Amino acid sequence: MGVIFIVGIYSLVVIWPSGWSWHSGPSHHLPHYLQMILGVYAILGVFLLIASRNPLSNLSLIWFTVWSSVAHAGIMAAQALANPEQIGHLWGDVPALLVVAAVLAFLTPRGSVATVIAAGKK
Repeated sequence: MGVIFIVGIYSLVVIWPSGWSWHSGPSHHLPHYLQMILGVYAILGVFLLIASRNPLSNLSLIWFTVWSSVAHAGIMAAQALANPEQIGHLWGDVPALLVVAAVLAFLTPRGSVATVIAAGKK
């Protein structure tokens, strides 16, 4: 997931702007908001790569990524439905964010499994 956030989002903005970017025009002229969000996601990707070495010590970052992805997808879906010219997002970044959230949630140990794993690492 970290690598996807670092290079994948920008790549998809360039390849499929109608499904990944909220602006029109050439993708090499990225608006300021898009540059900022790409920077935030790239840094999140770096920290997810670091967290992958010891997920149990980084659960708050992992769960932040899960729930912020769900919130981001929900807001973007509502905006895409309200603005027909943005409908491509319902096929692009909205489902991608939900997949990211689902995969991270599924792979993150919790409950007794997390306790057993943590005990084994001490």
